[in-house]
Amino acid sequence: MKQIKLTNNWYIILVFILALSGCKSNADLQRANWDYKIPIVGNSWNLDTRSDKRVIGRRGLRNWSELETKLRTYFFVEKTGTIDLAFRAKVKSGQSKIKFDFADYSKIISIDNNSFDTIPIGRFKVKKSGYQQLDIQGLKKSADNYADLTDIFIAGPATQGKVYYVKDDFYFGRRGPSVHLNYKEPEDKNIEYFYNEIHVPEEEDVIGSFFMANGFSNGYFGIQVNSSDQRRILFSVWSPYRTNNPEEIPEEDRIRLLKKGPDVNAGKFGGEGSGGQSYRKYFWKAGTTYRFLLKGAPAGNNYTDYTAYFYAPEIGEWQLIASFRRPKTGTYLNRLHSFLENFIPSQGNITRKAYYQNQWVRTVEGKWYELTEARFTADNTARKKNRIDYAGGSEGDKFFMKNCGFFSENVTIGTHFKRNTTGNAPQIDFDKLP
Repeated sequence: MKQIKLTNNWYIILVFILALSGCKSNADLQRANWDYKIPIVGNSWNLDTRSDKRVIGRRGLRNWSELETKLRTYFFVEKTGTIDLAFRAKVKSGQSKIKFDFADYSKIISIDNNSFDTIPIGRFKVKKSGYQQLDIQGLKKSADNYADLTDIFIAGPATQGKVYYVKDDFYFGRRGPSVHLNYKEPEDKNIEYFYNEIHVPEEEDVIGSFFMANGFSNGYFGIQVNSSDQRRILFSVWSPYRTNNPEEIPEEDRIRLLKKGPDVNAGKFGGEGSGGQSYRKYFWKAGTTYRFLLKGAPAGNNYTDYTAYFYAPEIGEWQLIASFRRPKTGTYLNRLHSFLENFIPSQGNITRKAYYQNQWVRTVEGKWYELTEARFTADNTARKKNRIDYAGGSEGDKFFMKNCGFFSENVTIGTHFKRNTTGNAPQIDFDKLP
């Protein structure tokens, strides 16, 4: 074969082009095996908030027709160094041009294969360990959509340490990790009331967030961001009968509503256990501190009554949310905790944070005890390392929790935190509670 000689000028130009691309040519990156296959369905989000079309489904990226659709895929690597990237895709017909952005580099790939194939993107450099992001955007297409895309492949020195991404349970993986604070209670005390406060900083009130303040062994009580124009105060009590379908609960095991406050809706709930649920639509505000009071005490005949009160500074008084009676239960409050979760999968790529502060409990004798210690835990999504974007801790006299958004600095599950004491027991006139 005759060798082709490059002049010095052409050689310099070629080297310059390859340097600008930040990666080797695709021919140099063909691999028989890739270290990791990252499914689009569990690890990618559509960043185009203007589009309400569902483009990410169980089979990956589909119906990808809008130029504004920008896909972002996340994965975590412990090591720095070079990394090879590829994707598995096909086009319906003709040819598509797709732009990939990773770190400081961009690469445009043309594809014309009509059956699924693994297509190299390039070789890049990971300069900082932690969560990485690969942005994908369609530029030109012959068919009605850019491509069907199912997976991202990675390999190379940067993948030789720990690598984390959502491998299964994609619904919960997209929701992100839920985190909890489990408070240390005074020993051998019958706790009748649990008081807590939540302060959500401005711009941390992300849609899909549940800032749960007063959790206990049989239920939970807190505030949610349900949509751009709706927020709720939510109080629920689980039935002793274990099922996700409330219609299956026998009559003797059903939660009974005793009373509810004005503008409060009450009924059944299911899906994650079943029982009685109440909520009030209330547009609470970020940057404001809200107060929560929960009562739990035996009602006789193996029943326990749980009652939730909410105090908004905009209103200036305690308001009843609801009171439920739980059968086959004769106990005061126990297993007190708070949690932070995202319940909308499409919002799992956005970070949220809240402060949980001034926790107190009151015994049946009427004595207040301040809760200043808590143990940090997280759900199965975090424990099996599908997602590690979670954190918690204490800042002065406040605890905090933070999750989602693919930040890289996390906290070890099981860590114990201690906040500063305030000594300011709640001033509540219990005789005037509604």
